Formats: sequence, structure tokens, C-alpha cells
Amino acid sequence: MSEHHAEVGDALDESKFVTFEGSPFQLYQPYPPAGDQPTAIETLVEGVGDGLAFQTLLGVTGSGKTFTMANTIARLGRPAIVFAPNKTLAAQLYAEFREFFPRNAVEYFVSYYDYYQPEAYVPQRDLFIEKDSSINEHIEQMRLSATKSLMERRDVVIVATVSAIYGIGNPSEYHQMILTLRAGDKLGQRDVIARLIAMQYTRNEQDFQRGTFRVRGDTIDIFPAEHAEMAVRVELFDDEVETLQLFDPLTGRVRQKIPRFTVYPSSHYVTPRDTVMRAVETIKDELRERLEFFHRDGKLVEAQRLEQRTRFDLEMLQELGFCKGIENYSRHFSGAAPGDPPPTLVDYLPPDALMLLDESHVLIGQLNGMYNGDRARKENLVNYGFRLPSALDNRPLKFPEFERKMRQVVFVSATPADYEKRVTGQIAEQVVRPTGLVDPEIEVRPASSQVDDVLTEINARVNAGERVLITVLTKRMAEQLTEFLADHGVKVRYLHSDIDTVERVEIIRDLRLGTFDVLVGINLLREGLDIPEVSLVAILDADKEGFLRAERSLIQTIGRAARNVNGKAILYADNMTESMKRAIGETERRRAKQIAHNEKMGITPRGVVKRIKDIIDGVYNADDARAELKEAQQRAKFEDMSEKQLAKEIKRLEKQMADYAKNLEFEKAAATRDQLALLRERVFGANVGDHVNGGR
Repeated sequence: MSEHHAEVGDALDESKFVTFEGSPFQLYQPYPPAGDQPTAIETLVEGVGDGLAFQTLLGVTGSGKTFTMANTIARLGRPAIVFAPNKTLAAQLYAEFREFFPRNAVEYFVSYYDYYQPEAYVPQRDLFIEKDSSINEHIEQMRLSATKSLMERRDVVIVATVSAIYGIGNPSEYHQMILTLRAGDKLGQRDVIARLIAMQYTRNEQDFQRGTFRVRGDTIDIFPAEHAEMAVRVELFDDEVETLQLFDPLTGRVRQKIPRFTVYPSSHYVTPRDTVMRAVETIKDELRERLEFFHRDGKLVEAQRLEQRTRFDLEMLQELGFCKGIENYSRHFSGAAPGDPPPTLVDYLPPDALMLLDESHVLIGQLNGMYNGDRARKENLVNYGFRLPSALDNRPLKFPEFERKMRQVVFVSATPADYEKRVTGQIAEQVVRPTGLVDPEIEVRPASSQVDDVLTEINARVNAGERVLITVLTKRMAEQLTEFLADHGVKVRYLHSDIDTVERVEIIRDLRLGTFDVLVGINLLREGLDIPEVSLVAILDADKEGFLRAERSLIQTIGRAARNVNGKAILYADNMTESMKRAIGETERRRAKQIAHNEKMGITPRGVVKRIKDIIDGVYNADDARAELKEAQQRAKFEDMSEKQLAKEIKRLEKQMADYAKNLEFEKAAATRDQLALLRERVFGANVGDHVNGGR
């Protein structure tokens, strides 16, 4: 990951890089801090220096909180972990931090499951659901890269979700398993292979991929698990490491010779052999106790089930060193006492690391709730003999445990909740935006005529080329309103909880592009949605007290219109509730402060111009990656051909293209045409692909 960063970093404007004394970070600062940012940064840096455990950055929407966080991290020069409440926001933060720190290690640590069905048992129907999951290879590699960076360097920023409080392998054991290779080391081929297998690398001579190695004579090629496009070649001579080289696993081209290389385990769950054998003994002891317990209670089915499952796992552990569902035995491997917290990513952080909790009012609730849901499911598995009681200790951290592991913390939120208010040592306010934009003006109108009134407002905004967000209370209301607006010729979409993450991102992008003008939603128009084109937020039934119309929800929703010069929020209500009073009061306070600052500094508010890119771009696009891989494989194949073979191949492809076109299979014909362009480029040197691709 960091190699790629370095290349990107060199193409940037050198004068925009800022460094601070004693800090390993190089901050790419396209513009200096402005508005309330300089004071907020100063306050936070001083607070950390004074040893404050908790601080809050109270930043309004669009005030550049990420920029303030990046500045604070760069000035303090400590490793940092930034928590986000969901994968979408994490992806957004990851992309932004990579822009601010192109030459440092910015890592991404989220759950690597694309799909996850945990093991569960439903006693009422005697139904056991086997664990089923599909792991995203790319995200697994990024997780391994994150722990590697933490062990190797100080200039690390990790963007994580709650996944970071779930158990992963023990850091000290993970550390023990690292293999450091140096040129000139006395090391036999068999030793290297044995170490690699202990680190859960698999030997594969045919398909060389992440987490595998291959042996050819005295040469061992290793594809490190945490790298996406780089492998290492170890050349041995008479039980000595002669040379180490980095090479491209696809083309086989050697990139550079290196003096040393550190190979990290292929999984966070690797364990030294003696630890495995020790764990096998303690698992047997626990199994014996548990079987006695079931026999005493006359639960023979449960006893038989548990014995069969556990004995199979023990067999696998003894032979291979790991088994399916090994995480359920994590307590035996770590040697922890029953009830002890599991090792998590947080344990890999150095003691002086900085923790930033973005949208903390949501995150704290999530951190609180993780343990209880997990516990309820596992208790059934233990009671009915599917798992040993020690499986209960493979769990997320309880909130008090997480609190004990917290380093110095900065909560980041526009609407801090009660917990942050209670524990925080000081609050850094960031109310004034660098762009001079002020909070939207708020108007309260009667709810009795809300639908007709909203339609009038929408038409005015659409004519001005702006967009509208409408938030309602129920699914039915959302559907009816969407139908009503569509009947009146409004281009409208409805965003609800059944829509998956990727589709949500697409809907938001389409709203920004103007594919439609109005988005109706319930609770989805809140944290972290950056839509500068929205100039009106309409909140229907604002006087119905409840979770969706509480003070924090109202402030967050109103804030969605704060990125537009003409931003306005209309609350439809017949009564003024306490929540409304407080939300309007707080927004008016911020607005007054912002207007005063603009007048004093002579700033004219200007809208936010934000590139419309795919949020997920920063992380990964599977289709592009697949296409790139295919093209690279073709290139590699063509590079090995002689001129005679190339001429033959060109003839074959031309015939194939003509056949496809004759059969009206135009997509296949186009794909063949692209291959031909590649080949001709190889033969004639010129890039004849340009005019071909242009016609696509």
C-alpha cells in the first residue's frame, strides 16, 4: 500500500507538503486551515499535550472536520486510529486521509465479510444454522497491511469500523511468528518452508497468489499475504540466503534487490506449534468437564453432539495447526482466564496512539450494543452442545473493557450525545466554515398543508437547478409521498432501509448528478452525507416527539442543507416541541456566530464544489481490478511470444473477430478487437490502441 502512496505523492505539488518538528507525518495541505479550524487544531493539540483523556471536536456539517483531524494527527506525530460508524463513511474517510497523507501509511480495517451468516441454533425448531460467509480477499489484505504498518512504523493512520473491537489473534504471538530474512543469513531451505507453513502460507506451484509460496530448485518465491501486487524471491546457496529480490508476481519482472525482508503471517490467527499443543490439552480438559455436566443432567444428545464436533476440531488442530471456527477456541490459545477480554486491533496500537471517534453520538451506541447481541446467540450454541463454554469468550469487547483500552480520545460530532458530554475534558468548537457558508435558515410552517406546500417549494428549487431532501416518519408515508410527487411530474426517488450500501451510494451520486431532483427518506438523511447540491431540507411532522424528531436528529437533518449558499430548512409542525426549540436555538446560535465572523472578515459565502466521484473509489472497484488483471495477463502472455507466434496470433484473432461479428456477437468482437490492439502495440511499438478504443 505505502509503495503506491509514495509514487502518487511524488506527482503532487511539493510546496503544499507540510511537516512538523518531531512528527513523521507529511501532510499534504492544499489550503491552510481557515474559519474555526486553526483554533480547534490548537485546542486539541494542547489538550493532548496536557494529558486530557477525552476531548470533543464539536464540528458543524461542512466545517472540514476531517481536515482538522488530519492536522491534529500530523502535529502530534503519533499513530492514530479513526473509528467510523459504518463502511460507507469509513470508505469516505479513508479516501480523504489518503489525499492528506499520500506519503504515510493510511490503512483500512473493516469487516472482511461480504456476506456473513453466523453460527446459530433455534431450539424451538431444532434448527442449527452452520456458519456461512464469503470473505472479500482485497479487504483481508488491507487488514493484514494495517497490523503490519502498526508493527513497523509510527506514521500510521488506520480508518476502522466497530470491526476493530472484535477478537483477532494475540499481538505477541503474531509478533513471534514473523520471519525476517536477511541476505547472508544462515538458513536452510527446509527451515524456510517449515516457517512459512507454520505461518499458514500454502505451497502452490500452479497458482501463485496472496498467501502462497512456490519452490524451484534453490529459489523460494513468497507472495506476502498483506501485499496486493508484489512478491519476494529468496535465492539460497548452501544453507545461506544469497540474495533477496522484489518482483512482480504477474510478469515475473524483478523490481529491485533488497538487503532484508520481513514476512508477516498469512492470518491474524496464526499460533506457534507449542501454543497449539498446549491449547489442545486445555480444550480436552474443558471438553471432559462439559461432557460430565451434560451426562449428569441426562442431556445425552447434547453430549454426543459436542464430543463429535470438538474431537474433529482437535484432530485438525493436531495435524494442521488450525481448524474451521478456530476463533471459538481463542481463549485456549491466548491462555486467558474465563471472562477476560479477547485481543483486538486496539491491542496492536502503541500506548501513545490517538483515537478519534467520528460521528461519536452513533458510534458509542454501537460499541455499547455489540456484546449483548453476540452473547445471546452464543449462549444457545453452548447450552445445546454445539460449542464449548469457552466460545463465549470469542466476542467483541464490552463497552467498559473498551473504555479501559482507550488511549487519548477525541470525539468528533456535530451533536455530541450524553456520554461525550459527561466524560469530555474540553470542547473544541468548529462552527465557522472555511467557505463562509452559514447554517440554513429555519422556517416553521403548519403541518396541515405540508404536502401541497412542499410541492410548491420543490418546483421553485428544481427550476433553480437545486435538489431537495424530504424526511418523513414512516415507510408508508414515504411511499405515498413519492407516488404523489411522481404523479405531479417531479423526478423523485425513495431511500429506505432495504437498499444495500452500494445501491445507496449510487442513489446519492445520481441525486448529485441530477438524474432526479428529490430524495425522500426516513432516517437515512443524516450523518456524513455530503450533498452540496441540496438547498432545501423539508422535515414533515416535525412536532411528533420521538427518536426521529429528537433534538440531535433534527440538527443533523437540518445540517444536510448547510453546504449550499441558498440552504434552507422547513419544519412542518402545528406545535413547537422542546426538541424543536432546542434544535432551532442551537442552529440560530451557530448561524449568528457564522454571520458575525463573515462580516468581521469580509467573507462572501461560496458554495462547496465537490467532485462527484464514487465514494468507494478510494477503496476498491472489483470490475476494474478484474479487467486490469486480465489485460496484464494478456500482456505478459504476448511478451513471451516470438515474432512468428505473434503474427500467427494476430491472424487468429482477426479471423475470430470477423466470426463474432458475423454471428452478431458484437461484445465478444469488441473484446477481441481490444486484444488485437494490445498485440499490434507489442509488434509495431506504436500505441495503435488509441483510435480503436476511442470508438468504443
